[in-house]
Amino acid sequence: MSIIGTRVDGRLIHGQVANLWVTKLQISRIMVVDDKTATSQIEKSGLKLATPSGVRLSVLPVQKAATNILAGKYDSQRLLIVVKEPKYLNDLVDAGVELSDVNVGNLARDNAKKILTHQVSVTQDDIDNFKELNQKGVHLFAQVNPSVKSEDFMKLLQN
Repeated sequence: MSIIGTRVDGRLIHGQVANLWVTKLQISRIMVVDDKTATSQIEKSGLKLATPSGVRLSVLPVQKAATNILAGKYDSQRLLIVVKEPKYLNDLVDAGVELSDVNVGNLARDNAKKILTHQVSVTQDDIDNFKELNQKGVHLFAQVNPSVKSEDFMKLLQN
């Protein structure tokens, strides 16, 4: 499997992802999976600018991402999947993509029901989606950047 990392980050590609995670995980392609972003030329241009040189970028809707991954299109690459919201990860898993670990990095919600850490606040939809991912056997952990200790995300969610 070519998926090296999977991250939920409301900002998608920014300093922590572009510099710290890409370097730590030796990523060769960042895949942003987001139905809305995939249709926005402006957002895609911004993501291209934020992507480190030498790293490829794909910005795809869920179905196209799942189809490409399952077809083995990225098997020779080290892939980092980044999503704004956990629902897209559930959609990928439902489409047959295997995800073993998901890093919940930065999720700031205006209509947050629950604040978990300085970087993570969640809506009821997010909570439901994270619980569903957990039930599907996906290990969820919270870690802002590689130099910080990771925490069990489901424990944070239960507190």
